[in-house]
Amino acid sequence: MSDTTVDRRPRVAVFRPADERIDDAVALLESLGADPVADPMLAVESTGAVPRDAPLVVLTSKTGVELAAAAGWNPGDATLTAIGPATARAAREVGWSVDVVPDEYTSAGLVTALESRVADERVEVARSDHGSDVLLDGLREAGATVTETVLYRLARPSGTGESAELAAAGDLDAAAFTSSLTVEHFLDAAAERGVRDAAIAGLDAAVVGAIGPPTAETAADHGIDVDIVPDDAEFEALATAVINATTE
Repeated sequence: MSDTTVDRRPRVAVFRPADERIDDAVALLESLGADPVADPMLAVESTGAVPRDAPLVVLTSKTGVELAAAAGWNPGDATLTAIGPATARAAREVGWSVDVVPDEYTSAGLVTALESRVADERVEVARSDHGSDVLLDGLREAGATVTETVLYRLARPSGTGESAELAAAGDLDAAAFTSSLTVEHFLDAAAERGVRDAAIAGLDAAVVGAIGPPTAETAADHGIDVDIVPDDAEFEALATAVINATTE
């Protein structure tokens, strides 16, 4: 955890997708008193696919909702499950009713919320190309017939890695990772710039936040110590917790 002085705003790296979400994240961090380093580690590439019809449909992101809605898809009479509040909110904003939101906003949380109701049921999971096998395997073990539709791919934008160089130089006070893929892309960008090991060492002296346990586990697997995992797996909770920790 790095030291910050009262007259300097903590420099915080944020890795949201390269769209309005990185802009919103920067605005939020500034409102919390941070000096954001916008280093988007994700770019969304739509596949043009839509969810298959099924009695129960699972959507795992706000992006998936928006792409499916833009393509004209509607859940109809399906039981619609959203992985968390942000996804549910996006679904309601396009006029869909959301039937299930798990208590834990993870693939494991979805399995726990659905396992008692999916035996001998067809379940469609619509998500990115980097979805966890935990969800598919868990639903199948609960007796469901599961199909998966990839709505979009997640790529690393070109030119990323400014935050890695700052971390390597000891000039980063905090980092807020919002998915396992942001961790992996951060390290890939650091490696491209020849500072992978130095960036990991630099993060040891910073506050590192992960949006949920799976992201924290990925970071730990790559040698990054995580200081903050908020109770709510939403960016606002993550950002607030990270900023609070930099001033303690």
